[in-house]
Amino acid sequence: MLSVIIPTEGVEAPAVATLAALVPGAASGVIREVILVDRGASHAVMERVADVAGCHFLAAPGSRAAALAAGAQAARSPWLMFLHAGAVLDPGWIEETTHFINTVTGSGRPRAAVFRYARSPYAERRLIEGFKAIARLVAGPSAEQGLLIARDHYETLGGYRPDAPRSEARLLRQLGRSSRTLLRSRIVVPA
Repeated sequence: MLSVIIPTEGVEAPAVATLAALVPGAASGVIREVILVDRGASHAVMERVADVAGCHFLAAPGSRAAALAAGAQAARSPWLMFLHAGAVLDPGWIEETTHFINTVTGSGRPRAAVFRYARSPYAERRLIEGFKAIARLVAGPSAEQGLLIARDHYETLGGYRPDAPRSEARLLRQLGRSSRTLLRSRIVVPA
């Protein structure tokens, strides 16, 4: 049903945290595959993590958008979920994601979803966090909040363009408020 694409920077801990939150989704059959796309200089660490976790591994040097595009191209499911390494989903994400996919599939209207932002309780409070919160209110969700989208809708929009600056923000802008749903499930992003 769902392919999860996670771009990594060659660092094990954030990727493992995200993978741990996805285990119930894999056990319930919602997740068909997880693809770790490493942009790091040495791929040995992430290749080992992917092997241990039962994920697919891709090496894609370059921008994060290039990694996301490579992961989407390799994915086999009709639905794609893009998550940053270190992002951890709330436990209720499985039911809500399944409901969203079934609703959109039944309606015939293309829609995408992002998760509700939650700051890590362990992060230091900084002024920059306040500015980011205001930006989310004004401009809409950020790429940190993940993206759940049907493959055909992703391809119609042109997907992540590896050569375009701010490709993740561009795709979210293209979706617009009318075809984007903010899910109730929270996503805790690293500090």
